[in-house]
Amino acid sequence: MAGDWIKMRADLLTHPKVVRIVSALKADKLRVIGGLHAVWSLVDTHSADGTLDGYTAEALDDYIGWPGFCAAMVLVGWLEENGESLTTPRFDEHNGQSAKRRATETQRKRMARENPEMSAPDADKLRSREEKRREDKKEEGEKPRATRLPPDFEPKLESEAESGIDRAKELANFRDYWNSKARDNTKLDWQATWRQWARKADRPGVSRKKKKNAPAAVSTIWHESAAGVRARAEALGVAERDLEAFPTFKARVMAADRQGATA
Repeated sequence: MAGDWIKMRADLLTHPKVVRIVSALKADKLRVIGGLHAVWSLVDTHSADGTLDGYTAEALDDYIGWPGFCAAMVLVGWLEENGESLTTPRFDEHNGQSAKRRATETQRKRMARENPEMSAPDADKLRSREEKRREDKKEEGEKPRATRLPPDFEPKLESEAESGIDRAKELANFRDYWNSKARDNTKLDWQATWRQWARKADRPGVSRKKKKNAPAAVSTIWHESAAGVRARAEALGVAERDLEAFPTFKARVMAADRQGATA
């Protein structure tokens, strides 16, 4: 008698045999899954070979509390009646000590292939360490991924990096710059990216040499910034379409501007 756990398919809810049982009993799928779990647990606990001696279909139905459930399992081939006993076909392939033993042996063989000089006791210890490592890794969760600038991005409370800048203007420039970039437009930490931007921003009354490759503020040439393009589009009556890529929108605005200049 095995106990502890039983093996159930991950796709059991959509298994054709479950669908047939649901149809035969006109019942809810989840109730059927619960009934199957109860039957298989009973067999796994009280049988070493998949046979329940002394159990009839009526006795099993009484145990489950569902008249006709045993007959439905027989109908799909998940149970067989043998006089005063019930048998689950191919029991050793799915439940019981043999299934658990095979799971352990499979893992042991894999470790033996990877570590041919390791003894069986050492393999058992290593397996325990690997299981703990997998649990720890699961608890850690997935690593953060770089994303585009969130539509609702707002810098946290003003920091020293923002001292002396026009915060509203620079924030607008920051959003326009990153939203208009077609490549290299994802970051792990947008707050840190904003602080870097703020440190490089122009400050009224402070003259300094512009750093090479520093993100440009909104240019006086309208087509060099997203804000300028949108302002020009509004003046020309060019509407931005839903889901339209910004470069495509910009090209339409520039074409309309050229047509207006030659008219």
